[in-house]
Amino acid sequence: MTSVRRDEPVRPTRRDEVAAAGSELIGGPIGRRALLGTSRLTPVRVIALVAIGMFALGMVQKLPCYNGGWFFGATSQYVHACYSDIPHLYAGRGFADGLLPYFDRLPGDMEYLEYPVLTGAFMEIASWMTPHSGDIQYREQLYWLVNAGMLMVCAAVVAVCVTRTHRRRPWDGLLVALAPAAALTATINWDLLAIALTAAGMLMWSRSRPLAAGVLIGLATAAKLYPVLLLGPLLVLCWRAGAWRAYGRAVAGAVASWLVVNLPVMITHDRAGFHIREGWAKFYTFSQERPIDFGSLWLLISQRTGNPLENANTYATLLMILGCGAIGLLTLYAPRRPRFAQLAFLVVALFILTNKVYSPQYVLWLTPLAVLARPRWRDFLIWQACEVMYFLGIWLYLAYTGNEDKHQGLPLEGYQLAIVLHLLGTLYLCAVVVRDILLPERDVVRRDGDDDPSGGVLDRSPDVFVLGRAHHRPRHAVQFEGAPQVSWGAVRE
Repeated sequence: MTSVRRDEPVRPTRRDEVAAAGSELIGGPIGRRALLGTSRLTPVRVIALVAIGMFALGMVQKLPCYNGGWFFGATSQYVHACYSDIPHLYAGRGFADGLLPYFDRLPGDMEYLEYPVLTGAFMEIASWMTPHSGDIQYREQLYWLVNAGMLMVCAAVVAVCVTRTHRRRPWDGLLVALAPAAALTATINWDLLAIALTAAGMLMWSRSRPLAAGVLIGLATAAKLYPVLLLGPLLVLCWRAGAWRAYGRAVAGAVASWLVVNLPVMITHDRAGFHIREGWAKFYTFSQERPIDFGSLWLLISQRTGNPLENANTYATLLMILGCGAIGLLTLYAPRRPRFAQLAFLVVALFILTNKVYSPQYVLWLTPLAVLARPRWRDFLIWQACEVMYFLGIWLYLAYTGNEDKHQGLPLEGYQLAIVLHLLGTLYLCAVVVRDILLPERDVVRRDGDDDPSGGVLDRSPDVFVLGRAHHRPRHAVQFEGAPQVSWGAVRE
């Protein structure tokens, strides 16, 4: 049998048909005699530069709005598909007037900033760096540029962290850097801050540093709610491996960092005692009270049936609980312990599929997780194509509904088709990840001789607790030509 060195990087142009075909644009697949590591352009540097380049292209795509679409015409920003929350909220959330988030009450319907504390701090810092002279349009343009510069750093951090998480698969990070849907949505909102912290947390976990991973996940949760979901997969994985000490350190780090950020804003004091500040709680009350909205399964059902689905909160919560239970059982019954990235992708995808709203930038949440869970170019590009179609669909639908000229935009039926494409694309990627868990010989990461390179203390660890007949099944991948046989990460050549 051909032996494979465990420290040899995996070359996607020799293992992935789509990557090999795409490489023809730059000279074809890498040769067997190529000298790797002899250039200053290491994979990390190349991927960081590509990520910055794609981010810049995404900024160029926003030019029609920057030059007037955000400020003139009711639907111009939708027709050109270049909408962004950032310039609108500069004045709409009091940053232009120097109001302090969570402490100062805002004029209008939204009394307080509806974002978590760390995101609010990010927005406030960007407002400090925005000149306060000139007309409001000029200041909103500069505010978007300042935020774009800060978010570009976050995008580079995400790409670098994904590149370094799987040590032998650095070129998988190129998928993150080149993701078209990510480039289109990167400057719609401030999600990249939480995504960068989450990616850094997963990198720390892969390096067997659970406390640092927990601290970063806690900070990410202080910027956006979804990163806390990663503690669920870690719970069942550490249960199966008996790694309770590592899990406890991760949870302790997450709780501590979240409290450090939130407590100064969360608690107010008067003569009657301590109280939860209303401004701090706005994010949570707004999320709870928000009706079903664009992009969600519930909106599609409501529009097709005419039922307003007033109990959508209950339905979404029940589906989320049932789905998490199913993921937990899958983890404990699987013939081989699933990889951390696989379960992280599944639980965040479940949250997105059951949520009351799907904003276009939510694709950013899944992009790094999808690359780590299923680093296969064909599957990733199929999913990205569905997300690009949804990105175009939502803006064209808003153009249609906001414009008296009904020849410009997408009618309701077309928008519903875009929602279906988004749902099917995400479900397709979930299906292939679940298949890889049930049939680990189909997992492209494990076919190359690894066990769980993002698993940290879980990598190559034996099971302590399993359900069903999992412990009677083969604990190795079916042999493929040129790949070693692995039993819990121990190579048998």
